[in-house]
Amino acid sequence: MLIILQHMKTHPTPRTRVRRVADNAAYDTATLYAIIDDAYVCHIAFSDGSNDGSAPHCIPTACWREGGHLYIHGSNGSRMLKRLAESEACVTITHVDGLVMARSAFNHSMNYRSAMVYGQFEAVEGDAKRRTMEAFMEQLLPGRQAQVRGGSDKEYAATTVMRISLEEAACKVRSGGPQDDAEDMSIDTWTGVLPLQRVRAAPIPAEGAGAAPAYVQQWQHGAE
Repeated sequence: MLIILQHMKTHPTPRTRVRRVADNAAYDTATLYAIIDDAYVCHIAFSDGSNDGSAPHCIPTACWREGGHLYIHGSNGSRMLKRLAESEACVTITHVDGLVMARSAFNHSMNYRSAMVYGQFEAVEGDAKRRTMEAFMEQLLPGRQAQVRGGSDKEYAATTVMRISLEEAACKVRSGGPQDDAEDMSIDTWTGVLPLQRVRAAPIPAEGAGAAPAYVQQWQHGAE
């Protein structure tokens, strides 16, 4: 069943249909899940109805995915989490993979992978809250949850966990080299792609840190 879900194509809604450079659009769950799973942070846009009617905000926050939902967490006192329980939001994630150098200034571009998700968040309660927070830790560093103190009842009580369905979403992806106009091909200048990558640096132990477990030792050489 999981394999089927990862290759499903969703039908774009009026607000997820990509109109600008529509050839770069993707609506399949495999692309969407890969973009989310490669992210540590998402940006959430919402309206704050308590502040001058509907003042807009866009706030970055840690995120993770389980199945067909994207999850976030924060303090019970978070203004954003309170507003997300009341109204719809838009979640975005972007990875920049390279700068594309063309012969014309206006034909320069970027290679990227981006996703937008629309909908309303819902609270995750009880045992499901604990389980998904532990899953979040394991997604960050497999094996870490078993080596640290688990959350206390007080800490979980002070924490809100929310999730949003990934059913209404769209991706936009660009890859490859420059697309020069025919009349610019005679311009003698360098063209191509300047790749960008996220690189894991060497771990920095805190004072009094114990022996580094395998996942720390392998951090710098792990696949991103």
